[in-house]
Amino acid sequence: MSTGKNIYFASDFHLGSYPQSKSKERERLIISWLDHIKDDVAELYLVGDIFDFWFEYSTVVPKGYIRFLGKLAELVDKGVKLTIFKGNHDMWMFDYFKNELQATIVDDELLINRDQKSFYLHHGDGLGAGDRKYKILKKFFRSKTCQWLFARLHPNLGIGIATRWSKHSRLANNEDEHFLGEDQEWLIGYAKEMEAKQHHDFYIFGHRHLPYDIKLSDQSRVINLGEWMNYQTYAVWDGHKLKLEKWSK
Repeated sequence: MSTGKNIYFASDFHLGSYPQSKSKERERLIISWLDHIKDDVAELYLVGDIFDFWFEYSTVVPKGYIRFLGKLAELVDKGVKLTIFKGNHDMWMFDYFKNELQATIVDDELLINRDQKSFYLHHGDGLGAGDRKYKILKKFFRSKTCQWLFARLHPNLGIGIATRWSKHSRLANNEDEHFLGEDQEWLIGYAKEMEAKQHHDFYIFGHRHLPYDIKLSDQSRVINLGEWMNYQTYAVWDGHKLKLEKWSK
């Protein structure tokens, strides 16, 4: 069993994103990080978009990622509690990771309390004002009808469509991310709205791709975990402090 006490949070690995060669390099980097934390991790939260595309057919899953999945299996076998969030790129997770890795799969938000501190966790997609088009698409993509229709496609066709789509993503085109200011960052605005309704010590998101750690008040902070193509950032709770850190092999 794991003797670790720390809780780790990471998101937006986008494994499988174009080009594949960069994805393989990123997978090795992520594995080196997981190997580094294996002796002090008690809980691991992967907060969405772990894969650039994921769909579970009844007997087929996208090929690849075997070393990454093997490392997760190693951690789980040591007693690490694994929680995986559905992101906007990998929302079509069903029961594969639950069955194979005993992972908890989270559809939307998750509230946890640890060491007398409250954590609000969400991938971050579809939150706050605006982005009405995506919110409509999200409802459709998560519908049973859409999932049933996509499952009718042969995996070569379905995954092929997703791979071509990946070539046009913001990560594939290496678009720069810039902090827009607290008033313009929608996840910070959303956290402020939530804090006005109910206090949480920490709000932890992914999706935005830009890592930041912002104080909402003396008692509350909002952290965006960032992505692993450019930043390789993650957060760790050691029982006393929550820190946003960068991994460098």
